[in-house]
Amino acid sequence: MPATTENSAGTAEPGMAEPALGAADPGVMSGVGDLTSAAYERIEELFISLQLQPGAHLRTQDLQTLTKLGRTPVHQAVRRLAAETLLSVQPRNGLLVAPINLERERRLAVLRRDMERFVCAAAIESMQSNDRARLTYILRKLRDERGAITLDRFNVLDKAFDMLMIQASGERFLERSLRPLKALGRRTGYLDISRLSGQRGMNDSIDHHIALMQAVLDGDVARACARSDELIELGLSMMTRLEQNIDPALLDIGFDLERGQGGRAV
Repeated sequence: MPATTENSAGTAEPGMAEPALGAADPGVMSGVGDLTSAAYERIEELFISLQLQPGAHLRTQDLQTLTKLGRTPVHQAVRRLAAETLLSVQPRNGLLVAPINLERERRLAVLRRDMERFVCAAAIESMQSNDRARLTYILRKLRDERGAITLDRFNVLDKAFDMLMIQASGERFLERSLRPLKALGRRTGYLDISRLSGQRGMNDSIDHHIALMQAVLDGDVARACARSDELIELGLSMMTRLEQNIDPALLDIGFDLERGQGGRAV
């Protein structure tokens, strides 16, 4: 069913749901600095977890309500998200959440695969003691929580690993180029696991991530690149499963317009 939230009159509105923005594990995620960064992080989380439905229309004010942050940081975060194609600014029509375009994401997976290989090699070469300590902590958390982990919690650990690898690589450009590709892929994975593959899909993803993290800690570039490629292939298999089985309205709420279920969130 599409995610909903309630407006001030108490009626459900398509396109958004209440955010689940629990406090981050300080051992996993480094603290968010300025308010614009905080807004970006929270909106990205809503995007990945489908609380902002693919293809939904909304307003900047809606994001202010959901993030509990002011107009300026949310507006600045929206500008970055729009540049990254996660949101689209539509004059006189508010904002559009990017639909899930499986054909496009397959093409981007090829680009992401090459970028991930670069990150693996650069991070292993440049990783410092503190980076290794954080990665060891994330890996231990993933292993310890594997049997009862939620999808949202897994995404926290996955994102922490992604950011650690980008930072350890020493190439800051990657945060603006690779991060939105990861957000798109993570959202597609969220839809597959939450709607189709369930616990089996979760376990497959966890196992692939554990294998990659261990290869990085072992300093084995060739093995890490191979495990990274396998993660990309896992993502591609999820896209195929979605293409064959999912209700198109879950890829783009606009598909439900004729039934009166899509369109503006408010």
